Amino acid sequence: MSRIDVRRSHSMDHEHALRVADELAREMESHYDFEWHWEGEKLRLRRSGIKGEVEVLPEEIGVHLELGMMLRPFRHRIEGEVIRQLEEILARN
Repeated sequence: MSRIDVRRSHSMDHEHALRVADELAREMESHYDFEWHWEGEKLRLRRSGIKGEVEVLPEEIGVHLELGMMLRPFRHRIEGEVIRQLEEILARN
């Protein structure tokens, strides 16, 4: 498995950071057909060839994805899109 780990710091309160993670999941669902659900404080993501989570910490939001073999060649492109989406959402909040 190829892994993507993206972390960005934030200064939001915890509830606000959870809403940002929720917004990121909705964007990924809309644009890339991800399924997602909350398991406690972690947001689980899944679609064909990718599984992962969004982790909300007191000063950081992390996106961790594992890519299946067929998507490994697209790792950098997928990582770039995750970074772009997360940074856009953080900039709006």
